[in-house]
Amino acid sequence: MKKEPRITVENLSDGPPLEFAVTVEDGQDQTRHAVTVSGATAEAWKAAGHEPEQCLDAAFRFLLDREPKEAILSRFDISVISRYFPEFERELPHYLMRSGTG
Repeated sequence: MKKEPRITVENLSDGPPLEFAVTVEDGQDQTRHAVTVSGATAEAWKAAGHEPEQCLDAAFRFLLDREPKEAILSRFDISVISRYFPEFERELPHYLMRSGTG
């Protein structure tokens, strides 16, 4: 069974948009990603009881289930995930529940 990668989310700005540095480490090496989140998306997450950092952690776990960390864009807005993976919005709550135990 492969080891769960370590995801670190660092808030870089108060926005809008919010800017985050996300690092994914798997024991061998790491990738770094610059991710922006619109004010509206951040507010929707907060209204649902989730901090943006939690949601980004869950979003990266979603992505890592579908592609290697090296395939994840180095710079993107969180909204583009749905363009590549239309099921993202539907699946995110499941990853949010899992991230609490990660």
